[in-house]
Amino acid sequence: MGLTKSEMFTRSQNELAGIAKVLGHPARIAILQEIIKSKSCICGDLVQEVGLAQPTISQHLKELKNIGLIKGDIEGTRVCYCINTKKWEEVRQLFHSFFDTHIPMNDDCC
Repeated sequence: MGLTKSEMFTRSQNELAGIAKVLGHPARIAILQEIIKSKSCICGDLVQEVGLAQPTISQHLKELKNIGLIKGDIEGTRVCYCINTKKWEEVRQLFHSFFDTHIPMNDDCC
């Protein structure tokens, strides 16, 4: 069996790319911003705040939960979400390490 493309890269490279892919949708950024702005768990208010249909919000929440950036609790028929602060810090450090890479200035470059 052949090597899959993701196996060609390090775990860190795959993780960073996966997180970037999930964060690459503006609705997910808006959802995260709303959860952060609420400063607590948010339950069902996202449809009104973000302006998307409930099924669309649910799909975006699922993607954010799959990478661990948010966590949720079921309360009856409602699901409440909040930022997973431990994972948030891990992701912040991962991106920080990536963008903190020193790039030597070279005047010969295009």
